[in-house]
Amino acid sequence: MKQKIGFLGLGIMGGAMAANILRAGYPLMVYNRTPAKSEPLAQLGAGVASDPRHLAQTTEVIVAMVTGPEALDQLLWGPQGAAGAFNEKKVFINMSSVSPRFTRELAARLAPTGVTFIDAPVSGTKKPAEEGALVILAGGQEEAVTGLEPLFLTMGKKVIYCGPVGQGSMMKMFINLLLGLMMEGLAECLNFGRLGGLDLEAMLDTVFSGPLNCGLYQMKAPLLKEKNYPVAFPLKHMTKDFKFVRAGPRGPYAAAPLPHRLGPGLGGRGHQRHCQGIGASEREMIFGGGGKGRWVLTSLPRYP
Repeated sequence: MKQKIGFLGLGIMGGAMAANILRAGYPLMVYNRTPAKSEPLAQLGAGVASDPRHLAQTTEVIVAMVTGPEALDQLLWGPQGAAGAFNEKKVFINMSSVSPRFTRELAARLAPTGVTFIDAPVSGTKKPAEEGALVILAGGQEEAVTGLEPLFLTMGKKVIYCGPVGQGSMMKMFINLLLGLMMEGLAECLNFGRLGGLDLEAMLDTVFSGPLNCGLYQMKAPLLKEKNYPVAFPLKHMTKDFKFVRAGPRGPYAAAPLPHRLGPGLGGRGHQRHCQGIGASEREMIFGGGGKGRWVLTSLPRYP
């Protein structure tokens, strides 16, 4: 018999992940701070909890997928927080993007409850989440991670064991740093070529015809050609992750220059796009010489 799953957080990622758990036949209960986001899953057969503690009391494995440490703290220890219902028979999986240090502190804070704690952030954005094609980056007791693989594989195509608690979050910072570097590089190069009179199709063909071809750029190419820019990963979330990278795994360090050049927020026109990504006018300001700093382009470079 499949375990009863509770899912906290139904945003861009969480809603799609919870839907895949439900489609795989797991009994599912959900909770979201905005109740309306629970309605599509309720129509598919999920139960809807009145608060996080109610969800944790009535399920066996509790999954959280929220925006960061503050939201997670509120769900666990706020009014009617889920942690109040944790015990040695339950499993708590944090799939939210938080720092390795926060994850280890969270493990220590949860230890007195007896709950089995796994940190399992994901590599992938909206489309892979909808398709159940995420990569699960799991940290914790290896035996517990192995036992949870059937659940993880409803949401993802692969589970990578990263080590003890905190190492899943460390791997998430590693892969998001690479994502930011790759998208910043593509944005800067496309803008450079555009200013030099190159055709978009010819630039992309050049990239795809050699060793720089990769799945990420292939995925973005049709959207660039269509001038269609849906939000896959809001800039505010990459900014948050780069803040964690700047802090470093053992305190502040300078091994990753790009995150150190990315300030704590974007001012002016860039700030207006903070929840979406950077648009054409912001890109011109940044890469065309009109801006004071060079910021990362996280979602998709707009091509006029």
